Amino acid sequence: MNRIDTHHHMIPPDYRNALQKAGIDEAGGRALPDWSPEASLQTMAELDIATAILSVSTPGTTFLPNASATALAIDLNDYGAEVFASHSDRFGFFATLPMPHVEAATTEAIRALDTLGADGIVLLANNGGTYLEQGGQDELWAALDARSAVVFIHPADLPGPTVPGVVPFAADFLLDTTRAAYLLVRNGIRHKYPNIKFILSHAGGFVPYASHRMAVAIMGDTGRSPADILDDFASFYFDTALSSSAAALPTLLAFAKPGHITFGSDWPFAPLPASQLFAAGLDTYDGLDSVARQAINRNNALALFPRLGTAPAAPAPSPLDQVRHQTARVVMRGVARLINTK
Repeated sequence: MNRIDTHHHMIPPDYRNALQKAGIDEAGGRALPDWSPEASLQTMAELDIATAILSVSTPGTTFLPNASATALAIDLNDYGAEVFASHSDRFGFFATLPMPHVEAATTEAIRALDTLGADGIVLLANNGGTYLEQGGQDELWAALDARSAVVFIHPADLPGPTVPGVVPFAADFLLDTTRAAYLLVRNGIRHKYPNIKFILSHAGGFVPYASHRMAVAIMGDTGRSPADILDDFASFYFDTALSSSAAALPTLLAFAKPGHITFGSDWPFAPLPASQLFAAGLDTYDGLDSVARQAINRNNALALFPRLGTAPAAPAPSPLDQVRHQTARVVMRGVARLINTK
């Protein structure tokens, strides 16, 4: 087994009970699936996964008031630490924080990272309608930056009514992640806190595909250079969960910085056949050689989680990738000149 899965969910019994008590029986339009550490290990064998970094998906603790949300986050992180302690070579975990309650979230982030040995933090793109970096969150960013933390950003339901016939996980989740990434770039968090390593779920939502369009908007709003904005977007990490298709991979590979793509299964919210389908897409995509495929499956994650092993030196970008990135910046400079002359 080879892969390191950075997008692998857990549903602890006490969390399931808390959701059911609140009348919540689904996430993103999908019914809560069965889960156990043993079931994860079975799935990992099917998908050639050596280690899975466990995280709680939406709604996290957002359905509870501050004190109750904090108590649930503590319980979830203690549970994650117990699973990690019993299978430290097979599991890691991203700690849940009681956002949008920044002070409590910061306290729990410090405890989880410094005491429990969490591999990082999971943050929902929006927490009860409050997006990441809508202001007032610097205390949390500073604590995470000081610890060079890995922060896994997972989408939540959009803060608005659903559209009949549109299952939230199919489209709304992608927009939610994109909104959070946009705000983190637009409001300067990527520059102010450069030690935080953000992983965007599902290949970043629409970020690679719409990066130039978003850069134009941010440029007009902030006056920053388009190349600088694009570098901020490309500096995110991106997982392949439900996204390693022949249609999506070319854009992601052309946009992401070398070493910034990790494997994701999205199990158990993605049933095993779906995870197998996208894993096979990654295995068979002819735009990847064996070195690049191994980087996505394992080596890029080793750089984020060194406790799992030593990451080999990242290979230099291919000539084709260098041309793609340079072309993107030439295009944006041209767009900037056009806008500035109007």
